[in-house]
Order: sequence, then C-alpha cells, then structure tokens
Amino acid sequence: METKRGGFTLPGEAGYEKLTLELCRKWGADCIRDSDGTTLSDEIISSGIPIYSTLCMVRSVNEYAKAHPEHLQRNFLMSDPVMAEGDTAEIFPLKKYFREQITVCPDDDVKEFWEVWDRTAGVLVPADSWEWDPERECVTVSGCAPYHLYTVSFLCCRIWEEISMYNHITNGWGDREHLMAVEPRYPEVQKVLLSFLDEWCTSHPATKVVRFTSMFYNFTWIWGADERERTIYTDWGSYDFSVNPVSLREFEREYGYRMTAEDFINNGKRCATHNPPTKKYRDWMEFTGKFVREFGRKCVDIVHSHGKLAYVFYDDTWIGVEPWGEHFEDFGFDGLIKCVFNAFEARLCAGAKVGTHELRLHPYLFPTGLRGEPTFAPGGHPEADARRYWACVRRALLRVKIDRIGLGGYISLVEPFPEFCGEVERIADEFRTLRALHEAGAPWSTGIRVAVLQSWGSLRTWNCSGHMHEHPELPLNHIYEAMAGQPFEVRALSFSEVAERGVPGDIDVIINAGREGDAWSGGEAWDDARLLEAISTFCARGGGVIGVGEPSARRGGFRHFRMGDMMGVDRETGETICFEKYRYEIRPHFITEETKSAPRFHNHTAGVYALGADTDVLLDGEDGIVAAAKRYGKGRGVYLSGFTYGSENARLLYRAILWAAEKEELADVYMTDSAEFECAYYPASGKLVIINNAPQAGRVTVKTPRGDVTAEIAGEGVAII
Repeated sequence: METKRGGFTLPGEAGYEKLTLELCRKWGADCIRDSDGTTLSDEIISSGIPIYSTLCMVRSVNEYAKAHPEHLQRNFLMSDPVMAEGDTAEIFPLKKYFREQITVCPDDDVKEFWEVWDRTAGVLVPADSWEWDPERECVTVSGCAPYHLYTVSFLCCRIWEEISMYNHITNGWGDREHLMAVEPRYPEVQKVLLSFLDEWCTSHPATKVVRFTSMFYNFTWIWGADERERTIYTDWGSYDFSVNPVSLREFEREYGYRMTAEDFINNGKRCATHNPPTKKYRDWMEFTGKFVREFGRKCVDIVHSHGKLAYVFYDDTWIGVEPWGEHFEDFGFDGLIKCVFNAFEARLCAGAKVGTHELRLHPYLFPTGLRGEPTFAPGGHPEADARRYWACVRRALLRVKIDRIGLGGYISLVEPFPEFCGEVERIADEFRTLRALHEAGAPWSTGIRVAVLQSWGSLRTWNCSGHMHEHPELPLNHIYEAMAGQPFEVRALSFSEVAERGVPGDIDVIINAGREGDAWSGGEAWDDARLLEAISTFCARGGGVIGVGEPSARRGGFRHFRMGDMMGVDRETGETICFEKYRYEIRPHFITEETKSAPRFHNHTAGVYALGADTDVLLDGEDGIVAAAKRYGKGRGVYLSGFTYGSENARLLYRAILWAAEKEELADVYMTDSAEFECAYYPASGKLVIINNAPQAGRVTVKTPRGDVTAEIAGEGVAII
C-alpha cells in the first residue's frame, strides 16, 4: 500500500519539539494539536503545520468560577436511605460523595428545590416537616414513621469538573489547579464565555481548527468517597448535569409545569438512558437541547468570524450535541470528532451531517488505561493495544468513509515504545488507503434497510449510551457492533413515531433488542395497541422482524413478548407454568447454515418456548430456545435469546437479516467462507478489500459474481485485490 500524507492529527508537546516533528513526518500528520495537560511551543506553532487547538468553554474561565461559586454547574443527587428508629431522622446528604467533586451551594433555596421522601411508603414528605442545618450539613426529618426509609434529594454544586478530575488523578497532576465548570444558563456567564472566546481566537492566530470539547454539559459521572465505590453513577446519555435554578424556573415558565428533584432521581434509579423516558424528561431534553444549540451556535459564529474552523468532540460534554439528532446541523460545525473503541462508534461518527468526520483512536497516550493497567508505562504493550483497537474499528471503515484519524495525550510517552510508533505508521497508511477507495466510490451494499426500534429514535442511532465495555450486557450494543461491518443501511425508530405514523415504507427489517422494561425493549410503550398493530401490519405484509433477548416484553398482555406471534416464541414468567409447552425438534435452516454449535450469549434469556408447529426452532440449550424463525403472513420473524458480538455470531445475525428480508441469494455475494474474515467490494475502483479480524494468519475464499477469490492474510491484516 502506498504511504500518503494527510488525514492524521498528531498531539504535540512543548519540550518535545524534535519528537513531535519527527513523528509528524513518520505518521504523515497534517495537523498538530494540544491536549489536556499539554501546550504547544513556539517552535511547533511556527513549524508551518496547521494547528488544532482544544477548548472546553465551561472550564476555561477558572478565575471567574472561583470568584462566583453561585455560577457553578449543579445537579440533583439523592442521599443514602436512612431508617427512622423513632419519630425523627437525621440524614447527611453529602456523606457518600467525593467531597472534592460535590458540595452544597449556600445560595440555593433548599425549600424550593430539595425534597425528602419516605421511600417505604413512596410519599413526599411536606417541606415543613424537615430542616437543613448548613453547619452540620444535616437534614432533620420530623414526624417519621418508625422503621421507614427516608432519603433527601438535593441540588448539589460540582466544584471539580469531571474530565479535569479524571485526567488530574489518572496522570498524577499533583497540586495543579482544579478546573470548575461554570453554568452558561446565567446571562452573566454567557457574556464572560463569549468574550473569552473572542479574545482567545484573537490571541491564537496560528490556530486553524478550534476543537470544542464538546459544548457545555458533561455526561453524568458521580464519584464516591469510598474508593471501593469510586464511580457511584455514570451515564453517557443522561441530562442530569443540565439542571440548575435558572433552567428549572425558565422551564416552568415555558412549559407550564415544574420539573422536580424526583423527575431526575426517579425513585433512586435515575433517568438513565437504559430506562424508558417519561414525557416530562423528553420535554427537559428538548428544552436543554434548544439552549445548547442556540448558545453553541453563537460560539461557532465567533470562531468562524476569526477565519477558523469549528470542530466538536462527541464525548465528555455531549449533552444536546447528539450527531444523529434532527437539529445537529443547526450548530454549524465544520467537523465532528469521535473517540472510538469499537466499530459502531465509527459508524456513529461517519453518519453525522457535517463536513469532516474524524476518529480519535486508542490507546490514548496516557501512562495507564481505563482500568489502571499499564499502557505507556513499564509492563505496557501499547503497540498490541493499538493493533487490537484498530482491528475493531477498521470493520466499519470498510463500509463508510472517515476523513481523518488521530491520537490524544502526551506524545512524550511514546519515546520508549518504538514498536508502537511503527504500528501507528502502519495504521495511518492503511487508513489512507481505505479512505482513497471510498473517495473513488461507495462499496457494494445489499440494499437492505434495517431499523432498530427503541425508545429514543434517531437520537440514539449507532449508540445505546457510551462505550461497549461499559455496558457489555446490552444485546443492542453487540448488534450494533456486528452490523457496523456489514453491508446494511441502519437507522433508528422510536416506539412513539411507529405508533403514530406506522413503519416507514422503505424499511425492510425491524430489530427490537433489550430486556424487559428497558428503553430498548420498550416497556410501557407496548401498552399502546397502535404500536403492535403497526409492527404486525408491517410483518404480515412482507416485512422482517427480529427480536433479541426480551423484545417487546410487557407483563399483563396476551403475550409476554408482544411480538411473540411474529417470532413464534414467548417466555415463561410463571404466569403460564401449568401449561404444557410444545415439544419441538431442531430444524436445519438458512440462518444457522454456518453455525457450528449453539452460540453462547452472555446475555441469554432463559425460559423461552415455542408457540406451536409453525415455529422453526433452530438452536436451543438446557434452559430454552436460543434461535427460532417463523413465517408470518407474507413476512418473516426471527428470535435470538441474546446476542454477544463475535465473528460467528455476527455471521449468524447477517444471515438472519438476509432471511428476514427474503434476500437469501445475497449470501453468495461478497461473502467470505470464514466468519473471521470480512470484505467489501468497491465497484468504482474494481477493488476487493478483505480483512482478517483474528490475531492469527489464515486463508480465505470470497464468493463474488466474478468467481471465487482466495487470499492468505496475516493476523489482523488486510488484502486488497
């Protein structure tokens, strides 16, 4: 493959000018960036290589933040429950939390925003039955019912911005200043931030690209005082951190009702992305998103007025910035950057409506990894990490075009790791080769359009909430990962839009995957008869339906799986335990033609049984059906008891989609004879790209319309024919 320059963003570092510029040449970088904790020297800035500066607006004015603690960001938290042994109870709300992150803002009116709940009875305690003692940091509740559990929901103030906190602790920054996040809802703060940005752009004439990290509100990340429970709660899609007195009051004026602490605490379960949202919560999201877009656009316009480009980093402070949201284009960003561990994250980035799509690769140039393991430290093997992560992400790059890749962190750390430097050079060259193929023309596709049905609709396309390793139990994460390297067009639909308008006419296959009651399976959404009617109509008229785990599960209906008749299965929940279940036989099927043995899904759903003779049971285990298929009217339904990404399971899903779409003949078009290999054909270039996802070398044959193609490919290698 020909080495080309460009499409690579290199992190630079003052004091390591020679290394920075050497690696710039070696890796073909056409842009140098700074990172949290690093600066660029005059020698780097004046090198003639375009400069790419990172900027987090809300933590950029720390002197103002220290002088105005009343303008720091807030959010609701809940105390640990306390059992009342008499008619009074004392609760210390801050007891469990990391005090370097969390405190109480003395200017807040606790009676306006705080709530005390009797969790045993599920009732709100009247405000005149409790008092807050700021000196003791204690709430005293009177009139308690003995032996009931009580909690305090309180509006806290965050005095250490989470990403600064993580980087500070991870990288051992010692006594370096703690950065704080200001709340841009305050008009005074908006003026300060816009003035800062304008002055910053003027004082950085060499900066070509301003990378916003991201906009204003972090994903929720609450730390605990006990190191054994350091992360109490985290959710990449939650809007918890967008709560403050200004927004709560403005919301009430605009919508005509109040958002209370309990609307966010949700009986202690929080409004995690995995829980179906209430209408009130969706109203809050739209309300917040509108503000983020409007103020964000003002920031972008300032950057553009200085002749610079505005990119946004879609991680960290991403609330209101979802790239697949219908209003993302309103920001006017020139580019989107996504931190990636997996292929589905690359698909998320590539599909956004923005000019430039860039991936921030792993490993980050930090001493340790996410779990504290050595990376750029003694005992670390960053070259192996880079190769493994690239093999995961590359699958998506066969299907979609990405414009740029890059790294973040401390470039000085790579000096003792020449193998890593060589690996990045190889990855950069491989990336540019794939990009060139896309630039010549799109790869061949099956033309099958798959819709993922869940609570959030397009907002969560190619994304449940966060990274794969954070929620490995979710089948939908694994389904997204499998489809990321497959030749399907993928989109997302919400339960509400399907109930109201039906299934769009251009959809071939619908996938519903989740656990009973979660946002992915649907929960209460299935109480709307219009939803089931729309899906049944779609399938009976020729559409394909695939259910995974506990799809459409809802207790109290005719079927536990509301789509059970389409899939031919249901689950025993104890309500029908006295009914004898149909005694099936395993049948050979197109879907399982390449499956050697029943797959092991670590999120497998037990107790699934066949509804009758017209259900084809394809795979089973000791505790129920693993895979089944059924014809339903003119359409087809498929059931999988779970899904864990792996090469063989991805092939199983591929064949399930083909069968559900009645496109079985496509199994002989650009298909490898081993699931460890994947391929893409680029008609405009006449090139077939084959990748080996396994660490060991292997021989592969690809079925093509022009005949079979065979190749020997190194472990995690690539062949272009």
